[in-house]
Amino acid sequence: IREKEDWETELKAGGKYYFTRNQSALLAFTLPQKWKPGAGLSIVATHIDSPNLRVRPVSKKTKLGYLQVGVETYGGGIWHSWFDRDLSLAGRIVLAGKSGYTSKLVKIDRPLLRIPTLAIHLDRAVNEGFKFNRESEFVPIVGLVEAELNKSENDKESDKKPDASSIQDKHHPALLALLAEELSVAQEEIHDFELHLYDVQPATFAGLNNEFIFGPRLDNQFSSFAAVDALANLVSAQSFPTLEGNVNCIALFNHEEIGSVSSSGAESSLIPSLLHRLSPTPSTLAQSIAHSFLLSSDVSHAIHPNYSSKHEENHAPRMNGGVVIKTNASQRYASDSIGSFIVKKLIERKGGKVQEFEVRNDMACGSTVGPMLSKIGIRTVDVGCAILSMHSIREQAGTEDVQHAIDLFSSFFEGFAALDRELIVD
Repeated sequence: IREKEDWETELKAGGKYYFTRNQSALLAFTLPQKWKPGAGLSIVATHIDSPNLRVRPVSKKTKLGYLQVGVETYGGGIWHSWFDRDLSLAGRIVLAGKSGYTSKLVKIDRPLLRIPTLAIHLDRAVNEGFKFNRESEFVPIVGLVEAELNKSENDKESDKKPDASSIQDKHHPALLALLAEELSVAQEEIHDFELHLYDVQPATFAGLNNEFIFGPRLDNQFSSFAAVDALANLVSAQSFPTLEGNVNCIALFNHEEIGSVSSSGAESSLIPSLLHRLSPTPSTLAQSIAHSFLLSSDVSHAIHPNYSSKHEENHAPRMNGGVVIKTNASQRYASDSIGSFIVKKLIERKGGKVQEFEVRNDMACGSTVGPMLSKIGIRTVDVGCAILSMHSIREQAGTEDVQHAIDLFSSFFEGFAALDRELIVD
């Protein structure tokens, strides 16, 4: 379905639906057979963005015979981990066609760029503390000047500044030609784009017994994958659709790493709009919010064997140790005792394990989409699975924890409504 359509003619009890916003957020939900306005929503909320490098609107840089691409940092990345990696480009491109303008997703599946470190012979103190300027010393190399195709002699001048009036002057012609080839379009059809750099090395199983996953963007595609898988399993089961119960929903948001303040972020109208469209009157909307529950699922910090002092001694989650309930007295996480009790009962239904995390008093606490979504009035708990190297270009998770997350979400979709009827909190 589309947000711009009239849903009254689209939605049917027992149906399953999804919609996207701005090609970067996904909401999917299922309706029970006896669904009617005022029903609660069981929501798993995650985010799909990760810290990375974004190509600048004017990216053309040429220096000392090198073709470089101007980039901007996105989110709070461990930026030194981006040096000496095989990088490529992914994102979307605005194209002009015979029937108008379209936006197409693109991902180039081969190494294109690299940010090389300075040789130790030229920086003998590098191992004493690697520091660099993110503006002048963090610029990827994409090629050599003499290798660039279809360029005039004037374009090869290193001191020539790009004219921002046309896309051909904003970016290297060879880069635009590569994007056009990837999408099988003419170069002049490209009108704009937003592209991000990514590490082309795929995720892999690792460890003596394949107990680990080494890979990029586990924060937070780990939770997003588990949410999609749990909902897909639900709708493919013979018992679907259920006769009654909550609307089961997953919400995969963009821009969590920079504060969620965008049209596709968690602080946007996405969840409120869904609630309003499913329960359009003030009375049914209030009922729906009161019956709803939201699991904010984002990865958690696993105890690090080399830095164990960074954790409070009784709150040290381990990889493959089960789902982590995240709590913070200052509401950087939205969990409370009632919500935590519900999560524990849901995990118990599948025979799973629960871990607890609170940050040390002498350390700052991160946050998630949970607290901002709880302002709607929906009961919210923050959960996640423990990983290492969070915000590095490659992170580390536990293989068993993927199933732990799927099991929790499945139990949530299958059993929350019945459990909630047994709970009296007035």
